[in-house]
Order: sequence, then C-alpha cells, then structure tokens
Amino acid sequence: MIVGVPKEIKSHEYRVGLVPSSVRELIHHGHQVVIETNAGMGIGITDEDYSASGAIIVASAAEVFQQADMIIKVKEPQLNECQMLREGQVLFTYLHLAPDPKQAKALMESGCVAIAYETVTDRFGGLPLLSPMSEVAGRLSIQAGAHCLEKAQGGSGVLLGGVPGVSSSSVVVIGGGNVGTNAIRMAMGKEANVTIIDKSLDRLKELDLQFGAMLNTIYSTVDAIEAYVAEADLVVGAVLIPGAAAPRLVSRNMLKNMRPGSVLVDVAIDQGGCFETSRPTTHDEPTFVEENVVHYCVANMPGAVPRTSTFALNNATLPFVLDLANKGYKQALHDNEHLRNGLNVHHGRITHQAVAEALSESLLPAQECLV
Repeated sequence: MIVGVPKEIKSHEYRVGLVPSSVRELIHHGHQVVIETNAGMGIGITDEDYSASGAIIVASAAEVFQQADMIIKVKEPQLNECQMLREGQVLFTYLHLAPDPKQAKALMESGCVAIAYETVTDRFGGLPLLSPMSEVAGRLSIQAGAHCLEKAQGGSGVLLGGVPGVSSSSVVVIGGGNVGTNAIRMAMGKEANVTIIDKSLDRLKELDLQFGAMLNTIYSTVDAIEAYVAEADLVVGAVLIPGAAAPRLVSRNMLKNMRPGSVLVDVAIDQGGCFETSRPTTHDEPTFVEENVVHYCVANMPGAVPRTSTFALNNATLPFVLDLANKGYKQALHDNEHLRNGLNVHHGRITHQAVAEALSESLLPAQECLV
C-alpha cells in the first residue's frame, strides 16, 4: 500500500501524521510512504530525516493525495483537502464530525473511507487514540488557564497556588475521564484547591483513592455545577460522549455569578464545547470574553506542544496504521471490532451511530459496509 502524509494546514498546527520511526516500520512491512515536503519541520523533523527512513518526499499535498491509497493525518481535513480525496481512498485521522456538518458533507461527497481516531475503542471501553491527546490537553488546560488568569491576559490576577498568607485559587474540573484526571494532577501540583464534578460515583471513588483527601469529589447535578462554578477561579470542561456533540453543562446565567476575570477552558470544544458561551478559537487568538469571563476554547490544544503530541500520538496509532496497510481496510475492520468503531464515513454514508444522530443523517452500520 502507498501511505501518504500531507503537511497539516490548520492554524498553528505543527503536528504530523507519521514520524520517521513509523515510516520505517511501514516500509519494513513492504509498504511505500509519500510525505509532503516540510511536513515535519514544525517539530524539528526534516525531509532528510524522512528520506533516511525510506520515505519519498513530494512537493505538494496534491501529489500526496493523488498517489496515496491511505492518507494519515492529525487534524480533520480542511474543505480544500476534502476536495482532493477520491472514491475509496482511506483517510485515518481525527475527524470530530458531530459539530462539523460541512466537513461531514464534503467527506460523504468525496466517496472516501474515513476512519476517526477519536471513536476507535479498546477492550476496556476506552478510546486509545484519543487518550494521548487527552493527556496532553488535560495538562495544558491548567497551564493555559493559569496564564489566562494573569491580569495582562484579562484574568482576575490570581496565582493558582497562592502564597503563604494568601489563599490558593479554586479550580473546578467537570468530567473525570482522561482529560479531567490530567487536569487534576496539574492543578494539584500547582497547589490549587481542586474540585472534580462527575456523574459516575465509581469514577469519583477511583479519583478519591488516586488523589486522596486533597481532592474534593462532587456528584454532578445542575445544582452542584451552578454552585461550584460560581466560586471557581478556573473551570475546565472535560466532558466527552464518544462521537457525539458535548453536552452544554454550564449556562450563560451561571457565568453571571462568577467573579469577573475568572477563566473557562473548554477542552470539549472539538465536539462542540460544554459551555453555552463557547465557540472555537485558534492559537493565534486563543481567548475571548463573555459575561466578564475569559474563555479559552482552542480547538487543537495539543498543537501547542506538537513534538510531544506527535510522538505520543504515533505510539498509539501505529499498530492500527500497520493493520490497515497490511490487511487493507475491509479486512482490518472486519477482524478488529475496536478499529471498526472508528469508521465514520464509507462511500457517502455515515457509519457511526452517535455521529449520524448528531448530524441528523441516516445510519449505515459499519458491519454492513464490509460484506
């Protein structure tokens, strides 16, 4: 199989679909890899590094899309990239289709086979290809939130951990999954007062055992969210329903009770956001203010630390990339139900139930595509 890697073109996106060690692994298995020139420059990987691993360097994304049987990316294809996809071509990347009907329509019109990292599952019920970026985003959420709290950034001018004689700031994390757990770890490391809100009592018990009495664990209700958000200096939205749009858990009215200059970091923005006032931002202009509250809603947060993110992502995606290349997508999806859960679009049809419901599209079950 010919595997292609175009350069990412989303604003301030420096990650790349494959690193040289992954290229070498594919070539070891008898495949060809075509890389767009300078695809890895944003993380210090040169064309020479890729060539040394056996990749073929081409001058444009158009050449990559034209030659490749399977495209490996990081972020969802932009509309001009969707136009370069062709019937039956495999696309393996993050898609986040639920809040993006334009992209979904473009992928359907292309006739491609689009497999989304974020809906691939594992035998434990986890999301193994979302997990490494969730870890990065969770840790970044506190770093970004602390920066936004500085007065020069529009924040209220508080230090997360306080100092002797001055109280620590209050951090509320909504959602105790991978993002939330890593946000808790970072916030507690900065000596903030941390509250986690989640609807799973089992998960709250696990987090209580993991972090001890310094973590305040609260069962999620509208009343609890309203009360704790009102007192928070920093709120991290870390909720996820695989493939579906994120629930809007924090209303505009709740923000009116927060102290001016408080900060919201919406890690769920890729799936539409979990705050009523959220809208996607970029690393160029990461924040905006609504109801006197600073909103950080960057849709590709891990892109801020692209080298760490790229290598972490490749560690997780490489086994699936190899499976797709070695077997072809039909056999690979047939053999692995967890990879099959990643199939979102197949020859013009939506094949993931949560995505179909979010987009109000008819569903063609993935299993039926493989007959």
